[in-house]
Order: sequence, then structure tokens, then C-alpha cells
Amino acid sequence: MGDIYLKLARAAIAQSIGISYEIDLDKILEKYPELKEPGSSFVTITKGQEQSLRGCIGSLEAYRPLYEDIILNARSAALHDPRFQALSELEYDDIKVEVSILSKPEILNYNDIDDLRNKIKPNVDGVVLKLDGHQATFLPQVWEQLPTFDLFFAHLCQKAGLPADCLKNHPEIFIYHVEKYSE
Repeated sequence: MGDIYLKLARAAIAQSIGISYEIDLDKILEKYPELKEPGSSFVTITKGQEQSLRGCIGSLEAYRPLYEDIILNARSAALHDPRFQALSELEYDDIKVEVSILSKPEILNYNDIDDLRNKIKPNVDGVVLKLDGHQATFLPQVWEQLPTFDLFFAHLCQKAGLPADCLKNHPEIFIYHVEKYSE
């Protein structure tokens, strides 16, 4: 299935920036009807030899068919990630695409920061942090760039628009896992 996820994302990106990319969606859905089931995904676009982040958009909750989620998140990652300008046709051949299929986020009950530190599994857990109307998530892959608990959570707090030490305010923490497919 990973090849199909990547093909859907790659086609959506190409088409969104005006590049012809033929795909027979009806045939794919006939062969893989499970794509019509609700699912949530993140699509990550990286660029160049150093694989710099170029866009990453996704859904935490499964509220639409998985194939639609992948297609719409791929388009959004290419065109609407607020951290980047829209992907251009000239960049297309220099990008790599990664599709992550998410499990349902589950609340992680913890007593304090030390308890949270013991319950979180680096490189396995994706994390959603919620506090005072702020929210952010990091996919499990982010542990590769932020390999320590303190670094990971300081950046996650900041991504949510909160101080780096926001864990002291006991935010809600949800964890999820992903199946990752990349080119």
C-alpha cells in the first residue's frame, strides 16, 4: 500500500503546481477499497540532498476517506504550509515525498514531567500537546532531529506558541503511532 499512498501524494502535488501526472483514481479505489475508509495522514515534502523540510501538513483525526486525506494534505503541504512559499514547478524534480498514516491519538495520563519522561517512547511516539487553547504535534520522525526528551518537548511547546518550559503547566498529552512510507 505504501507505493499507492506515495503515488496519490506525488500526483496531488504535481497536479497542484500545474504538472501533468496521470493517475487512475477510480482503478486504484476499485483495487484498494480500504482507501475509502476514514483515515488520517501527514504528507511531508523535503528538498535537495540535505532533505530540508519544504512542507508538512496533516490530519490528526480520521474524518474523511484516507485517499482524500492524503490528496488534500499533499496539496496543502505543497501550497499552503505557512512556513514556506508555495512549491514551484521548478522545484518538483528535487523533492522527496513521505506519507505517514496515523493511529488514533490516545490521551497519555501522567503525574509530572518525570512520569511523562518515563512513559514517552522516543522514535516511536508521535505527540500532540494541548494547553490553554494552544496545540501542536510532532510526528515520531521528529525525534531524529530532536533526539532528547527535553529538546523535543521544548520545541513542541514553542511550536504550539507556548514557552519552551510549558510542561511545567501539565498540558494534555496525546500519543499516536505512524506507518511511514517514503520515496
